Amino acid sequence: MTLIQILNMSMIYPNGKGVFDINFNVQEGEVFGFLGPNGAGKTTTIRQLLGFTNATKGKCIIDGMDTRLEAYKIQKVLGYLPGEIAFFDNMTGNEFLTFMEEMRGNNCHRKEELIEYFELETENKIRKMSKGMKQKLGLVAAFMHDPKILILDEPTSGLDPLMQRKFIDLINKEKKRNKTILMSSHIFDEVDKTCDRAAIIKEGRIVALDYIPTLKENIRKSFFVTLRSKDDIEIIEKSGLKYILIDENILEIFVEKNFDLFFKTLSKCNVESLDASEQTLEQIFIRYYGSDKI
Repeated sequence: MTLIQILNMSMIYPNGKGVFDINFNVQEGEVFGFLGPNGAGKTTTIRQLLGFTNATKGKCIIDGMDTRLEAYKIQKVLGYLPGEIAFFDNMTGNEFLTFMEEMRGNNCHRKEELIEYFELETENKIRKMSKGMKQKLGLVAAFMHDPKILILDEPTSGLDPLMQRKFIDLINKEKKRNKTILMSSHIFDEVDKTCDRAAIIKEGRIVALDYIPTLKENIRKSFFVTLRSKDDIEIIEKSGLKYILIDENILEIFVEKNFDLFFKTLSKCNVESLDASEQTLEQIFIRYYGSDKI
């Protein structure tokens, strides 16, 4: 069952920037990653998805409801963490969470559990909280009413490594509870460890969308090869394989679909060691953002 849909949506600003022809969906029980650097269009897309502004064209649907026409109903089933959270600075953490609970009209039965889980200090005024503590407050507010759909914009921003790990563990637990989660991020590790599928956005357009393992398979592989002599390096040079010289006799060789050529060439060399580089989302990201010139 599809719970989140973005249908041919564009939001074009007067300067010509924005997001263009965005199409993707998130299935029930799926964790979907939305990758891109700052300014790529992640937050603009999420704001349109939540119905905060009118798109230039297209529409967005959450749990079968149009996000512009039925925003109030959607709030009952949705947990949302903005990329930049606007708090009432004179409130304490407890007062803010109580306010959110009363505004939703929901029984936020997970509030105390999440306060303890994230080690949130709720008695302090929000204006005196660190960025990390404010981020934890936002996470508790998003999860405490146990929504079946969560939209999280840069959820680990400001969190220390320990809390980032606890967040990843929480997402994986929520996935097991069949929660549907859309998570925008530029942190590859958290997407890799939590998401089923991911989309990469560049300059307002989706440039890749697939299951995480498939995205990894589609990037070229990298092998670190230690050769015995310069004669072996000459064999690699003549083969046409793409490589860079790491050290005197150590090469990093890049292979896309030419594995047959790769292994035939190595069979002619005196190979002292061979190690495969781990394929990461970061490599995929670099490929689409043009920083990999090899």
